[in-house]
Amino acid sequence: MVQPFIRNHQYNYIQRQSQLLLHAMQTASDPRVADSVRTGVWSAIMELFPDADPEQKLMLGAVSDCRGEEDIRRYLHTMEDVLEPYPQLTVKQIHDLFPKSKKLKVPDLDAVDWQRTTYLGWTDPASGRMFLVYPLNGQLAGIEGKYTPANKGVCFLCNRHEEIALFSAIVRKKPAGASPDYYKAIGQYICLDSKACNRNLTQVAALETLIRQILGV
Repeated sequence: MVQPFIRNHQYNYIQRQSQLLLHAMQTASDPRVADSVRTGVWSAIMELFPDADPEQKLMLGAVSDCRGEEDIRRYLHTMEDVLEPYPQLTVKQIHDLFPKSKKLKVPDLDAVDWQRTTYLGWTDPASGRMFLVYPLNGQLAGIEGKYTPANKGVCFLCNRHEEIALFSAIVRKKPAGASPDYYKAIGQYICLDSKACNRNLTQVAALETLIRQILGV
């Protein structure tokens, strides 16, 4: 039995590629066009997992056998079976990540779909703050900042058009020799609804960059 090895953002990418193939199969009048797209999709998915073992490669590569909507549905269902869940958090772990937030409001962790989570995010309207928790290099990292809703736009993290907010956070680490009053803030427009963002994410580079910039690591 294949152990879970696909992360949420990778599944989103596989899903998007599969839909691209399905569209080609349903609309292309020339079968060679669909075959060309099928080859490209297979290649894109395989390149996403350069370290996959033979059994994992066999499972991922089955997309090349898809010939219709039902095949795509079965393929994606197989991918769901090997989704690697986000590390389940406890309330204490979250509080430990934000020690200065004395009145921190933690989301309902029992309601979180951990398999479809790349980062845990939530807002506290009362304080006007947004919180993000992500396992960076195997260690939980948490960032927080002010947020200001800004209608619809493109999210810095998932690069999709959603309801966004300006997230602004103070950089925690001061450069060597900085004056005592040194201050630097970083702001990015990101999804107001982290669930929508998690459904859209197909890469984590932007997320990890934002976290590293704020934490100074």
